[in-house]
Amino acid sequence: MIKIIGLGPGAKDALTIGTLEILKSSNNVYFRTEKHPTVDFLREQGLKFKTYDFAYDKFDNFDEVYEFIANEIIKTHNSCEDIVYGVPGHPFVAEKSVNILMKLCEKLNVKYEVLPAVSFVDAMMEALKLDPVEGLKIIDAFDMNNQVLDKRLGTIITQVYDPFIASEVKLKLSEYYKDDTEIYFVRAAGIKGLESIRKIPLYEIDRQEDIDYLTSLYIPKDINNNKDFYDLLGIMEKLRSQDGCSWDREQTSESLKKYLIEESYEVLEAIDEQDDDKIIEELGDVLLQVVFHAQIGKEDGFFNINDIISSICNKMILRHPHVFSNKDNITSDEVLQNWDEIKRKEKHFDTYTEEMKGIAKTLPSLIRADKVQNKAAKVGFDWDNVDDALNKVLEEFNEIKEVYKMENKERILEEIGDLIFSAVNVSRFLGVDPEIALNKTTDKFIKRFSFIEDMSRKQGYDMKSMTLEEMDRLWNVAKINEKN
Repeated sequence: MIKIIGLGPGAKDALTIGTLEILKSSNNVYFRTEKHPTVDFLREQGLKFKTYDFAYDKFDNFDEVYEFIANEIIKTHNSCEDIVYGVPGHPFVAEKSVNILMKLCEKLNVKYEVLPAVSFVDAMMEALKLDPVEGLKIIDAFDMNNQVLDKRLGTIITQVYDPFIASEVKLKLSEYYKDDTEIYFVRAAGIKGLESIRKIPLYEIDRQEDIDYLTSLYIPKDINNNKDFYDLLGIMEKLRSQDGCSWDREQTSESLKKYLIEESYEVLEAIDEQDDDKIIEELGDVLLQVVFHAQIGKEDGFFNINDIISSICNKMILRHPHVFSNKDNITSDEVLQNWDEIKRKEKHFDTYTEEMKGIAKTLPSLIRADKVQNKAAKVGFDWDNVDDALNKVLEEFNEIKEVYKMENKERILEEIGDLIFSAVNVSRFLGVDPEIALNKTTDKFIKRFSFIEDMSRKQGYDMKSMTLEEMDRLWNVAKINEKN
């Protein structure tokens, strides 16, 4: 039998009577570490024991240490009938070596028993007068990157062993909480003469001189801290409620379509301007639109924000098998090829034409044309080189010259479309985004037009009274200024 016991948070008064009796009656006692105040008391009582402190110098990380300890305990058990394994605190609270040991015992059919003990959580609750019913989250400092922080709960962070770990914890907390958030620094909770509890601002976590293996942190519940995603959901729900905003209540998915497009284009503009503050603001506007639609879906009973998040998570995992499944190291081109193949299966596209039709008609026409042409090019339906594409532009240009004097608007519309479609082909061959190219030219036109208007005003003219030749001269001046 392997008996797994907890030594409590550090105060000798926290040792249970059952634990003391087992320790005194056992000849094979092993502790994970002797770096614990309770161990000093047990040594004074004449208790004989061995520890695995040597393992911490033997391996590069704690996971390897705990695997080693668990296997060593099994080996020792095989050579003697009974063994006692003691760990700080409670065996089930932040004790990975115990979890590994229990799994080994179950796998090898080795009998084990876990005795109840007082944990560091009990000591923290007593020291800080916490009621866990009000909400309490417990996080291992070594597992911070896998945890979701929540200002709506009090949070205990344990095993803040040293300043380096404290610094890592601080950085993670600073991503969510305000830097000056008041938290509790707790050392040796419940141990008389050693206990130290004090309030500090979050940014000073790693500046404390007494950080050691007895250190924990407590971040109180603070719903007024930095806003998070759930605040946004709550705000939107409030706006759509009877006590909210009449305009927001009147909106439907159909009425919001134009805003989603507008906000997306404003993000693009902010990116072009390389304005980080503006990017933050505009991306927030796009996110608001997503949450708006999610709230409407929730009210209608068809979907909610969790359905949207699950959908995109599942799609990203499915379309990135080289990351989440087979772990292949592939090129960007291969990634795109896989993406298209997986998408074809998802959408049940049997033909390339179906793929083309699957491209949204609501896209800007230049973008849609570019996407359609790329689909055709992937199966070899494409010009051999850019010169052929340029010749096609000239061909379409000449066809417009043949029909533009006619009164057949449909024919003119068709030929204009052919010309633009051919120009998109040239852009694609040259690796230029036609949407960006046209927008840049439009900006250039506005800039030159502004120069003409400014110069005409300085000369006391109204542009409406100027001849085209006069304006064209100023246009050419603007071009020369640009080149200079």
